[in-house]
Amino acid sequence: MQHLAEFFEQGGFFMYVNLLCSVITIAFIVERTIFFLGKGSVNAKAFLEQIRKLVAANNVDRAIKLCSATEAPVARVAKAGLTRLPKGEAAVTTAIEETLVDVTPELKKRIGSLWSLANIATLIGLLGTITGLIGAFAAVAKAAAADRSTILSAKISEAMNNTWLGLAIAVTCMVGHVFLNAASKKQQHELEAFAMKLENLLAESTQHAGQARG
Repeated sequence: MQHLAEFFEQGGFFMYVNLLCSVITIAFIVERTIFFLGKGSVNAKAFLEQIRKLVAANNVDRAIKLCSATEAPVARVAKAGLTRLPKGEAAVTTAIEETLVDVTPELKKRIGSLWSLANIATLIGLLGTITGLIGAFAAVAKAAAADRSTILSAKISEAMNNTWLGLAIAVTCMVGHVFLNAASKKQQHELEAFAMKLENLLAESTQHAGQARG
């Protein structure tokens, strides 16, 4: 901890600005990781099969309760379709498509911000680097000969520390973006496929119900 404190102290003001960027970056990555591995993580194929069995058994209420037990996007889409089932095929299709539009942005949320944070952290690190170099040149020009080497060393450390931290945050943002963007796209594809299969399933159910009444 002492070395870390010295590292930030040597870097000056812009190190603390970038420290804030690093906290935001980690918070975004952790939150999105928890979403994809936790709340947003449902096996769409297995979930659809459970709904299929319940709908086939004419147990729609239980299927709705199953969807209400989780906040996963697939469950929200399924619940929207199931609750409109008594109103017919057109209502079911509209409900599923509207909910799909509503939940899809949640899969992309905050991921794009990582690129912006990478650029901001790099530029803040560059500002700290330039500030350190300006101080170094000033030390050479104005400081007494006895103090020149000490001040020069401190200012070069300030410049290099800012460069390192800015690049480290930028790399973290880019790596996080790669993995989270891949997870987001995977879930989007699964969600779209789930919605299509659900529409077909519920359309068949409404047709069978209509034939039974006829």
